[in-house]
Parts: sequence; structure tokens; C-alpha cells
Amino acid sequence: MLSRSDLLLSTAAICLLVNPARAAADTLRITSNPSGASVEIDGVSVGITPYEKDLPGGYFHKTKTSVSSRLEHPMVARVSLAGYATKEIQLTVGPMEWIGLNGRSHGEYFLLKSDHFHADLESISQTFTGGITARLSANNNVDLRPELSLEQLVERAKPAVVYLKGLNKAGTGFLVTDTGVIATNAHVARGEGSLLAVLPGGQQLEARVVYIDPDLDIALAKIDGANFPHLALADATTIRQGENVLAIGNPGDAMLFSVTKGIVSAVGKFSSAGPGTWIQTDAPINPGNSGGPLLNARGEVVGINTLKLMKKNVTGIGFALSATDLLEVLHRFYPAVAPSTARPTQADAQAPSTESSEFSEPSASPPPSKAFGTVTITSDPDGAEIFLDEKFVGNTPAKLKLPAGTHAILLKSPGCADWQRFLEVLKDSSVTLKASLEASDQ
Repeated sequence: MLSRSDLLLSTAAICLLVNPARAAADTLRITSNPSGASVEIDGVSVGITPYEKDLPGGYFHKTKTSVSSRLEHPMVARVSLAGYATKEIQLTVGPMEWIGLNGRSHGEYFLLKSDHFHADLESISQTFTGGITARLSANNNVDLRPELSLEQLVERAKPAVVYLKGLNKAGTGFLVTDTGVIATNAHVARGEGSLLAVLPGGQQLEARVVYIDPDLDIALAKIDGANFPHLALADATTIRQGENVLAIGNPGDAMLFSVTKGIVSAVGKFSSAGPGTWIQTDAPINPGNSGGPLLNARGEVVGINTLKLMKKNVTGIGFALSATDLLEVLHRFYPAVAPSTARPTQADAQAPSTESSEFSEPSASPPPSKAFGTVTITSDPDGAEIFLDEKFVGNTPAKLKLPAGTHAILLKSPGCADWQRFLEVLKDSSVTLKASLEASDQ
């Protein structure tokens, strides 16, 4: 028979299991170099670095009780600062199955990888160097350039294709500048600070993930070096339904840098695959091909091989995200790159049109001037991308020091119509712009 003291201890133990004390909060910290960067978590602006937030201990540590706090969704942070490439950080691992002490399953949960995350931000001027080669518009003219044979096409394009390997996944990428900027799919780079890049000649280099688009399945990585072979891009207006295309990639469990051939089956929007302009092709695309180039018969990249339709009784349907979408991303770092879908600006109206151009390194610094003013930009919703004189400089809210003169300011936010103003900055002036972005009709 239990004594009174034993009974009290047993009762207390039962109460702890049924109504456990609230878990002590742990602190999530996000820092950056340089500091003062804006922090978004799951698309919501939460503060600037160094950022701290108390969260339930169950978000950090496995627990055995079904009533403890648990994180039921993945978390992604985006750290951005004007003049630097935005860094995306995958904060969580999972999903994992929640098993109670009685062996009963209580669903899935996620855990934060750490209580401290740090982002070393890459300077746009030092990272996105070199130039982009692009054919921007067919202009309804017949392209009289000769098509390459398959052998010539592979010989020309393959040296610019890379095999990308992360901790638990692998894919393909391709060089778009001779200074080592690599384009690939976001799902290849997401969650990786860097990837192992293997070149066709066997050289192995570290590829730092320098940008992941929040909406499009596009990422950019950077390897150190110079004089790399790189591929030209051709936007969606140059693509003809039925034309021959070639895919180069690294399908799993097969030989690296494999080549497959097909045709352009269709071009257009395909909401089931995601935002952007899609190229449907019957060129065989398999896991591991993700991020590789889809090439036309002249050796230009018309798309990024992204996914394969997996459905019963359906075979031979693959999709590539168009090079127009890649050009839209590159435009943020290389202002001269303006795909045909880009919104025209005052500068576009004054610039001569070109069908094929080599774009040079962007300047990250304002032109020499002794007169400056300060512009503070906020938006509703927060986190809109800021384009200053056609150059991506960061996300709202932001405080910019600008040389005196007229500047074009464009804000973009998913699901919202673009917001654009021309602002005259005066010497020693201080101006605040508050942009209310309206929902897009599309």
C-alpha cells in the first residue's frame, strides 16, 4: 500500500505528463555580415539583423509528449540589404513523425536546425561581374544563322555545363558569365550554403549559392575564377513550336553530362508547374537534369530543365523554365539585361534596340558627384524588391544615399502590380517614399 508521500509523488508525476509545464523558451538568432539587413521569415518582414526571437523549446528539441509545442510547418528566412545579394536560409529540417510515449503517432513536425543562423552577404558589385550574352527578340524576322550539327552543338555547349552536388541532392547548372556565375534551379540550391561544382574536364570547385528567387525556380551560384566558357541566352520570343532542342545534364544513376534530343512541344504559361513561362518538350528529362540548359540548334539556352510530368500512362513530357525568366532574374544584377517581358522604362525609350548584345559588368557605385540626398523607401506590403535606375538594390524598407539628379524607382512584389516613380533628388535632401502596391489583375 502506498504511503501518503508516495501517493503525492505519483499524482504529481501524472500531472506533469498530462499538463506539462510550458517549455522554457529558446531564442532564435539571425545575424549577418554586414549587419542591419532586413529579415523576412516565410515572406513576412520581422526585423533587421541582429534579429532575436523567443520561441518554444519544442521548436528546437525533440519531445515525447503530444501536448508540447511543436512546429508544424517549414521555415525559410530571407536576409537582404541594399547593395548585396539576398540570402535565403532554410531554418528547419523535416517533416518528422511525432510519436508519443505510448507509441501513438500525433502527426508530422519540423525542427529548427540551430538557434543561431548567420548570413555572409555577397556584394553585388564583387559577385555579379562579367557580362551576359543574350538574344532578346526575334522581331518577327527569319533567323538566317546556320544551325549546328548535333556534334557541333554538344562540343560548343558542354564545356559550360556543370554538375552540382549538395549534401543530399545533386543536379545540373550552366555558366552564364566568364567570371563564374552559374544558373540552376532553386530546388537544387535551396538549403545549401554552397555546392560542389564539377566541370566536364574533372575540375572541382566550390560554388557559393548567392541568390535564390522567392517565386521562380531559379537560383544563382558563383565559382571563383575567370575566362570560363559560358552560354548565350535566348528569350521566349525567339522560340518556335516544333523546333529541335537539346538537353544536357546529369541524370541520377547515369553518366554525367548526358545529352538528349527532342522538340519544342509548346510554349506558354502552365500554372500546374508554377509561375513563369514554360517550354514543354519531349526531350527526356530525369532527376539530376534539373537546372541544366535546354538549347536551340544555334547553341543558345532557351530554358532551364526543371521537371518531368510524373503521371500514370504519361511518358515523355518534360518542362523547362524559359530563359526569359532567367533573364528577368539576371536583370536585377545586370541592368542592361532587359528581356522582352520586362516593363519598359524611361531609359528603354532612349536606348537603341539590339537583337544580340554582350552586356558588361554593372557598376555598384553611383557616378562621381559631390551632391547627395537620402531616400527612405517603405512599401505595403513590406519586402518589395527595389530597382534603382533598372538595378536591383534590395528590399523594402530601405534607406538609400543617392547622387543628386533624376532616378527611376521601381518596386515589385509577388501578386502586386509594379509601382514606379521618377524622383528628382536634390543636394542634402531627405525624402520618404511610401508605396502602396495594389493587387495585380492577373
